[in-house]
Order: sequence, then C-alpha cells, then structure tokens
Amino acid sequence: MKIKVVIGLFVSKGVKRMYELKTKETDNSVIEFIELVDSPKKREDAYRLLDIFTETTGFEAKMWGPSIIGFGSYHYKYDSGHEGDAPLVGFSPRKAKISLYFAPGEPKREELLKQFGKHTTGKACVYVNKVADIDVDVLKALINESISFLQKIYQKK
Repeated sequence: MKIKVVIGLFVSKGVKRMYELKTKETDNSVIEFIELVDSPKKREDAYRLLDIFTETTGFEAKMWGPSIIGFGSYHYKYDSGHEGDAPLVGFSPRKAKISLYFAPGEPKREELLKQFGKHTTGKACVYVNKVADIDVDVLKALINESISFLQKIYQKK
C-alpha cells in the first residue's frame, strides 16, 4: 500500500486521514511504567527524577505515549495548521540513556547546560547516563525555565 503524506494528512487509496500524534497523554500508570524499567539503577534514577520533576513543577506525572513521563501540558498550533498537546517538561528512562525533555529554543538553556554536568543534547532532549552525573539544582532551573518559556509562548489568548 502506498502512503503519501500531504500537510498532516495521510492519503491512502484516495481516502484522507488526519495525522494522529503518537505521543499523547494516556491513563497508564507512571509507577507501573517505572517498575518495568529493567535496570535497577535506572529505575532508582527514574524515581528520583519523578520526585524532582513533581516537586519542581507542582504538576502530577502523566504518561505520554508508551514511554514518556510528562508534567503539565500545553496546546500548540503551528502556522502549517498542525496542532496538538505536549507535556511542558518530562523524562524517559530509556535503555541507553535517560532522556530529559525541555522546550526547544528556550533562551537560557545553553547557559544552564554549561553548568549541568555530563550530558549530550538533541533538539528538545538532553540525555544523561545517571542522575549522579548532573547538578540537580541546574536540572530544577532547566525545568522552571522551560515551563516559563512555553507558558509565555502558548498562553491562552
């Protein structure tokens, strides 16, 4: 079957379907997800991050898709018309590294990351091996800056 993507629509055999986001909030249990993490050390770090993110954000942890633990949410709409919901911040205890999700383009991010500790970065993700490698106070600052930045951009008008 041939599928052609046209501005957020799937066209298959002449039938148009709206693109469905894979990463959306679910009712799955955060604790059950963490309990399924294979590595005991990574599981311990996931619980530590759960405490840090919950305390810092004031939001309840929710599962987003099958593997992202997110906090808070915002609704975005791009000029292209594509829109959806996403967590303000989050993390995922992946097999290789722990992914931390912050707002892409947040202006203070790069400066804070210089003081963060051992990590690598992607567009919206910061990857760490373990919580012991990072400065938790800088993590809290990254969380707060990301939330503030997204709420300012996507505030309800």
